[in-house]
Amino acid sequence: MITLKEGDKAPSFNGIDQDGHEISLKDYKGKMLVLYFYSEAGSPTCTLESCNLRDNYGLLKKKGFEVLGVSPDKQQAQKKFQMKYKLPFPLLADPDNKITSTYGVRDMKKLFGREYMGILRTTFVIDGKGTIRKIFFKPKNKAHAEEIIEQVPM
Repeated sequence: MITLKEGDKAPSFNGIDQDGHEISLKDYKGKMLVLYFYSEAGSPTCTLESCNLRDNYGLLKKKGFEVLGVSPDKQQAQKKFQMKYKLPFPLLADPDNKITSTYGVRDMKKLFGREYMGILRTTFVIDGKGTIRKIFFKPKNKAHAEEIIEQVPM
């Protein structure tokens, strides 16, 4: 369950990206970070969202945003996803659900009447001082970059 709110200090994290590099929140000090959580590399909705961010990556960077994706996939799955869709930003592998649990995006979900633990697609925009400026619950998968640019003043 997501208990973080806009204005809260973003929890620190560190993880390994698709290329084996360690990345942490402190690497983004002084920058605006779009930290988006998705359930599974290659799933239809998550692919649409990731590709929207990819297609608008130049504009996001121009507006001052960095992008970082996180899912419970292993590093190899993240690499395959990144290569297949030519994603220009890092994807953190979180198979132990440390980061997803810290941010509260791992919760019970229901599909066809069956309950299971899953990831709530959520994006946190974190400013350069580590404060959560905006939280997008259920982001618009085909227009996520646009909603970030429209709703997060720089």
